[in-house]
Amino acid sequence: MTYDIIQVGTGGQGARWCDRFLPPNVDDDLVNVVAAVDVDESAHENARDHLGLSEDACYTDAADAFAEHDADFCTIVVPPAFHEDVVDAALAHDLHILSEKPIADTLEASVRIAKKVEAAGAKMGVTMSHRFDRDKTTLRRQLHSGEHGPLDYLVCRFTCNCRSYGSWGAFRHDIEDTLMVEGAVHHLDILADLADSRCETLYAQTWTPEWGEYAGDAQGLVQLTFEDGTRATYEGAKTNAVGLNGWGNEYVRAECRDSTIVLDSRELEAYSYDPDEEAQFGDRPENGDRIPLDEAEKWANTWLIEQFVDWLDGGEPMATNVRDNLQSMALIEAAIRSSETGEPVAVQELLEETKRSVSI
Repeated sequence: MTYDIIQVGTGGQGARWCDRFLPPNVDDDLVNVVAAVDVDESAHENARDHLGLSEDACYTDAADAFAEHDADFCTIVVPPAFHEDVVDAALAHDLHILSEKPIADTLEASVRIAKKVEAAGAKMGVTMSHRFDRDKTTLRRQLHSGEHGPLDYLVCRFTCNCRSYGSWGAFRHDIEDTLMVEGAVHHLDILADLADSRCETLYAQTWTPEWGEYAGDAQGLVQLTFEDGTRATYEGAKTNAVGLNGWGNEYVRAECRDSTIVLDSRELEAYSYDPDEEAQFGDRPENGDRIPLDEAEKWANTWLIEQFVDWLDGGEPMATNVRDNLQSMALIEAAIRSSETGEPVAVQELLEETKRSVSI
């Protein structure tokens, strides 16, 4: 069936939803956008131009849009600190929810949202777009196929030159722990997905150098150990002199028993172990075997919208349903706490303690 939806947020990332992510699903008769919301009226133009909405169908208050339209679900594409308010309004109008990451700006708020959604009997998904991008999906399939042998450890690099105010979107320069909340929320999630195991312990250092125009920490180094023994290292930086692996072009290396698999700027190669080849100290291998990226019509958020619709149609819950996605938020909260205390954090203990402490 076709689901009527209300798009909340039409500027910034919301503009991409209007222009890129929603139209293919509208064309496939999966969704029908009946209204849009943004506090900035000038951003309504994106909904009018790309979704064909009239001025009367564009609102500055989500509650008004929810009250005046009999929709099936809403999307949430506003800064994380405002997610819970929109969730509350959506649940009050019996709407399912598909939200941009993260669930909220804190683990406590994220747990509270998950509990509210469950209590209401609603469905809520989170668009972890990077995990479902074409290159990361191909890497995940390669790792989980078993053809490269068991996984030992992972390395992820995300480095950018976004040191000047506004170069990463103004609100990201004004919030605390901006790298973790707005960047590493994707990358730590990807590492956990590739490891195919829950994170057990995490140690992090985050900071901002004097030349970074951020109110919160924009650089970070993170060490993770997963429950199955897999380890991972993450390097994230928003204030470097150059961007070696910026947004969407991350470097990920997977060290397996039989192969080293390297994803770098959306190109994937595997270097196979040859027991008969005698390695020389300091040798660097020639190019590995190029792995073609998977083919599909939809990726990232466009694909996740389709996954959410499949769930509403009675299929299995999408992988990034709000309950399971609390694992991603726990990683971010653990990294923030570890950096503050200088101590490693037991991630699952942190999540369970937060669940026990939060009531609705």
